[in-house]
Amino acid sequence: MAASEALVVELGEESPGARAWRRLLRRKSAVLGLAIIVVLVLVALLAPLIAPYDPAQQGWTAIRKPPSAQHWFGTDESGRDLLSRVIYGARASLLAGVVSISIALTFGVPVGLLAGYGGRWIDALIGRITDAMLAVPFLILAIALAAFLGPSLHNAMIAIGVTATPVFVRLTRGQVMAVKVEDYVEAARAVGNPPVRIALRHILPNILPALIVQATISIATAIIAEASLSFLGLGQQPPAPSWGSMLNTAQRFLTNAPWMAVWPGLAIFLAVLSFNILGDGLRDALDPKER
Repeated sequence: MAASEALVVELGEESPGARAWRRLLRRKSAVLGLAIIVVLVLVALLAPLIAPYDPAQQGWTAIRKPPSAQHWFGTDESGRDLLSRVIYGARASLLAGVVSISIALTFGVPVGLLAGYGGRWIDALIGRITDAMLAVPFLILAIALAAFLGPSLHNAMIAIGVTATPVFVRLTRGQVMAVKVEDYVEAARAVGNPPVRIALRHILPNILPALIVQATISIATAIIAEASLSFLGLGQQPPAPSWGSMLNTAQRFLTNAPWMAVWPGLAIFLAVLSFNILGDGLRDALDPKER
């Protein structure tokens, strides 16, 4: 068999997931973003093993020391090792991003399915509530909810998750309205499938690519939101390390100890950039029109 025929056979037997993965691997920027995310996740999981010091250990003889062989990232205003705090801070940021978007998906997707497939007054009611929540800027609403619930990482994740829910409601509703008029959905309805089965078995699997892309990009937004809430004192509470609270402390020492702001800021930048470029790569890889 010729090489071209073998390639056709191979591609013909390839699953949609394998094709999407192959297209994703062709995008160097997306692969780079995925690699950075994997490294950040490993750093967060293995923090007790790779952190050189206890992130809460104070050293009054090493206050605001610049980067050195002993402290690679320098120390903060209490003599704590910045490298250890940045490593442990990855836990708070990544956990906040994943958990908050999981909350948004858990509530937003079913409500969007109900609005898009049910239509009529249900769609109108859900649409008005969604529009009202989207009318308030994302970060402002998250700050208001976090202040109402109280300052803690758990409450910050709930606030970010609730604030991100309308985005998934609107996206799911739009995707459902586009898919429910397709021939295969009409055929499933014609043979007597109940609405719940049609929504879960025939519609939801076909809108998952758009939801996956939006979730990946929204994790980056959630990381920024968590850092902002921690910066304002509404997220992770000291002495527990968080990139946002580290920046809040560093703003008072920008002249004398700029390294206190550089490392947590760089960590936030890399995490957000990685999720954004991975989301862009997934959008192209999961596009059904991609050849």
